[in-house]
Amino acid sequence: MKKEIKEIREVKIIDASGRTLGRVASEVAMSLMGKTKATFERNTYCGFPVKVVNASKIRITSKKLESIYHTRYSGIPGGLRILSGTETAEKKGMKELVNLAIYKMLPANRLRRTMLKNLTVTD
Repeated sequence: MKKEIKEIREVKIIDASGRTLGRVASEVAMSLMGKTKATFERNTYCGFPVKVVNASKIRITSKKLESIYHTRYSGIPGGLRILSGTETAEKKGMKELVNLAIYKMLPANRLRRTMLKNLTVTD
């Protein structure tokens, strides 16, 4: 019988109040990837859990919210929807915009899903 030893990792808490979206997202992405550690390895997950608090108090202008967009595709031909940042902020809140910004800053490989499981964003 194998014994699994769960490594207890410290949670890094980042306060987003009064900071811009990109600065917060880049700091979180670097921590999730593990690039802030000396033991960084590109092919394994070596980051640590990150908790972002006060996502609703993030500093962003209305002009920037209009220029931000992301896409959703239903799988049906002609089912591509382009959503603006204002639409997403109204429907799902600033929490979703922070999640999307961090998602786009992480590397597009098999480790991305593992990194996002270690992310919690609260309003």
